[in-house]
Amino acid sequence: MELASSGQNRIVNLWHSSHFWWRAYLALLIVVSSALAAGKLVWADDDQGQDRDSFAIGLWGDMPYNDVQALVGVPNLIADMNSQDLAFTVHDGDLKAGKGVPGSVTPTTCSNDLYQYALDHYFSQLKAPAAFTPGDNDWTDCDAPENGPFNSLERLDHERQLFFKSPFTLGQHRLRQLVQTDVICLGSGGGLVPCVENRRWTYNGVTFATLNIQGSCNNLCKDAPDPVEWAYRRDAVIAWMRQTFQDAKDRNSAGVMLISQADPGFNNHPVESEPVRNPNTLALAPGVTDGFQEILLALRDEVTAFRKPVVYVHGDTHYFRIDKPFLNAQGVRLENFTRLETYGDNAPNGTNDNNWVKVNVNPNGREVFSFQTQVVPANRVAVPSPGQP
Repeated sequence: MELASSGQNRIVNLWHSSHFWWRAYLALLIVVSSALAAGKLVWADDDQGQDRDSFAIGLWGDMPYNDVQALVGVPNLIADMNSQDLAFTVHDGDLKAGKGVPGSVTPTTCSNDLYQYALDHYFSQLKAPAAFTPGDNDWTDCDAPENGPFNSLERLDHERQLFFKSPFTLGQHRLRQLVQTDVICLGSGGGLVPCVENRRWTYNGVTFATLNIQGSCNNLCKDAPDPVEWAYRRDAVIAWMRQTFQDAKDRNSAGVMLISQADPGFNNHPVESEPVRNPNTLALAPGVTDGFQEILLALRDEVTAFRKPVVYVHGDTHYFRIDKPFLNAQGVRLENFTRLETYGDNAPNGTNDNNWVKVNVNPNGREVFSFQTQVVPANRVAVPSPGQP
């Protein structure tokens, strides 16, 4: 009798357990269905990208850098993006200037207020799904006295917990992304953690990925260089990049776009503050700290093997441009590679230079990606928009 009773109890417990998970599953279905019905969730392709309709995306970053940009320029930019039909947007890092601004109204140091302000006033105001990749000003530079100081790696952990806590983008509508969940990045506690800021998604047959690659020297210089952290993250980035290209090949994607913060420099003809790099070996001059060479070598291999259009999007040096700076080991330009640097804070003359780039994506077109600069009408200062007084 005791054996029978024990067996019955197990059955009852199993039923209750199953019933609990079934109810939880139904609840999840209801939440997701409601969100889908409300148009809040956008599902990226999982079916080899059969839907290959054209679409447009918005790219921006390296802003805001002061109160005027935070209170006027960026809200104007967001309103301009919201007025257009965009599949999603991506901010390529730097939520603030490199150093805190004394007396600022909006947060300009690396306090928690900075990240919450960005979430509430920028990303949550964007109607389209809003992706984001961290920038050096919002974590690697946080150990500077003018920024707090804070432990830079702890600040990255905070960003991971705030901006990357789910497999969905930010924004009023959200898009599901694949996440680098491998426990291979260094956390502030000294142990390894998932690199959840590295994301990937395929939309209408085109593959996109964010990579945590940081400006200046990728956390190998400035106030508190961290070569241990750099090595773990470098390997994670290279692994995620290679997986992205393999996934794109498996899906027969029409093209690949990579988004990071850093301008690593691609050749020996630098623009603005780009590093001068040997275009063949991709090495910097002897004795110059280089946090990018291994990443660039892997990128060059993947671009060459992929053959289809590849766009590398970055901020960092605050110089809007679209060019083809990447050469192979024989010094021949890689025709299928395009570099796009987004607008950033570059307004020493007082112009509110908060603008963005619209990318029209045609998966059926030969080049796949075409680009339109978007100078926000409300942010024009020197030459007002036509029709304005």
